[in-house]
Amino acid sequence: MPRLQVDPSPAGVPGAVIEGSGILAEDLTYTGAGGDRVNAYLARPPADGPARPAMIVIHEAMGLNHHIRDVVNRFANLGYVSLGVDLYTREGGPPAMDDIGALMERLFSIPDERVIGDLEGAADLLRSRDEVNGRVGAIGFCMGGRYTLLFATSSDRLDAAVDCWGGFIDRSTPDELSTATRPTPPLARAGRLSCPLLAAVGAEDHNPSPAIGEELRRAAAASGQPVQVDVYEGAGHAFFADYRPTYRPEAAALLWQRIVPFLAEHLGPAD
Repeated sequence: MPRLQVDPSPAGVPGAVIEGSGILAEDLTYTGAGGDRVNAYLARPPADGPARPAMIVIHEAMGLNHHIRDVVNRFANLGYVSLGVDLYTREGGPPAMDDIGALMERLFSIPDERVIGDLEGAADLLRSRDEVNGRVGAIGFCMGGRYTLLFATSSDRLDAAVDCWGGFIDRSTPDELSTATRPTPPLARAGRLSCPLLAAVGAEDHNPSPAIGEELRRAAAASGQPVQVDVYEGAGHAFFADYRPTYRPEAAALLWQRIVPFLAEHLGPAD
């Protein structure tokens, strides 16, 4: 499992979208699990031309906030039709960020089955659009990384998956291996991976730790799909989140340099 050293002098936020890029964006709803309406943010390139691949962006525990919308814009700027999903739609958004207990309670109470249905609905929405060529990838951060892995091992809707430090992939909660809402940890399903996987783990992270990342690499390799799990030196959890103190610009820049060619290889050119 590669351990990646980082450039100590990155230039700016990786993939940053400059003013005047011409990206077209809108808030919308789509049909998710159980026929429920799910909120989402769609961004797409302005240029006409051939249909393009698409990306689903799955938020961290803080929800579909400004940072995640910005990440959606970054993928649109690369040429992907990009959709940021709001998995807290039914709950009205995440709880207060300074209430860790409430945040964890909310996180553990959302049924995995519902999330899979919401993400399948997102993939179906993208494939139904004229500007999408039928190929869809997903990327998620923290809880979204876990859900990306869950989606890629439970459904056939994805053509590429990027799991960024998905937490609790090896158990349901800190104290339980399995719960009613989270019956099977994604790591236990890794052999059913349905598409190529790129995973990122911080060398200083504990959930997931580099050891769990190695478990993921070995288990997912049994699927026969291409699997790459990279460990980023000098970085911990959420090192791509440029609005949080965990942000590490050097590691974030290197991660972006890995993501872009991975998506181009497995989804095809986006421009």
